Amino acid sequence: MPFEIVRNDIVNMQVDAVVNSANPNPVIGSGVDSGIHKKAGHELLMARQKIGCIEFGDAVITPGFGLDTKYVIHTVGPIWEDGSHQEEQILSSCYRKCLALAKKHACESIAFPLIATGNYGFPKPLALQIAVREISTFLLENEMQIYLVVFGKEAFALSEKLFKSVSSYIDENYIRSKTFDEYGVENVYSSRLETRRIRDGLKQSKRTHEDISLPQALEECLDMSVGAEAPMDYEDLGKLLKDLDAGFSETLLQLIDRTGKKDSEIYKKANVDRKLFSKIRNNMNYQPSKTTALAFAFALELDIDETKDFIGRAGYALSHSSKFDVIVEFFLVNRNYNVFELNEVLFAFDQPLIGA
Repeated sequence: MPFEIVRNDIVNMQVDAVVNSANPNPVIGSGVDSGIHKKAGHELLMARQKIGCIEFGDAVITPGFGLDTKYVIHTVGPIWEDGSHQEEQILSSCYRKCLALAKKHACESIAFPLIATGNYGFPKPLALQIAVREISTFLLENEMQIYLVVFGKEAFALSEKLFKSVSSYIDENYIRSKTFDEYGVENVYSSRLETRRIRDGLKQSKRTHEDISLPQALEECLDMSVGAEAPMDYEDLGKLLKDLDAGFSETLLQLIDRTGKKDSEIYKKANVDRKLFSKIRNNMNYQPSKTTALAFAFALELDIDETKDFIGRAGYALSHSSKFDVIVEFFLVNRNYNVFELNEVLFAFDQPLIGA
């Protein structure tokens, strides 16, 4: 995916450029600055000394020297006072100027720290919001692999309001039946076909989950759905295969046409790169991952029922037995189609990110 949040030490990132949250003066600071200089070697400090001082919100570029990267882009973030001294504008400028330098030097990949959140005291939730906004805006018009690197969970923080809202929704909707673990049939029960059979069978028997054990329900429903029907001949099977619904790729292209937007607008909004989209467009039988299918659902701004139908064409479903699915559902219910913000939340809750 073009934009990814990763937990790592930025000095170990193998990219074309790493961003250094630098001291405005040509000296070695602490935190990220110290780690980058230590691995890059003394030549990096010499290069910085030749450049001299850097203005707040500005950025300069040097070779990577001992790092596994071509370049180091040095930027000076704002020192947080109270939020009324243009701190947000200065931080936004840091990201924009770093990305402009990376593009100018033909970088295909870049890794950012969460700028100014260390000794400079910029609030992490707001810094994260600004980073995601500036990076996602850049990616709407440009092709580049961008990483936001956090060293540990303590360096990453969602806004308290968003975190509490998602946590509350998870508490209300995240259900994993103990019966699944007891009988070991979770995979069977969670499939769309078997779920439908169980639901229909329970309606016919006018009993609920409390009245019947799951193994018994499975057995009775399978009897109802299979035993009561006449055997299917090859002519019937051929008719069913001929009348298949449109697959994932065909449906995706139809939905893009419905929006009136360019392909690039949709796949960039989905946090999917051009090469993968080309594979999907040119192969009507392409089988995407669930995270890719969901990314396109968000880019197309489908509602929750449309999303379920859309990802169902790739063989996937949403379930309250999956924390990942419940978080995705939270965003769909609230009509928040920002893939990048969704990925912030998924990262905070240790779930896979969507995109490709």
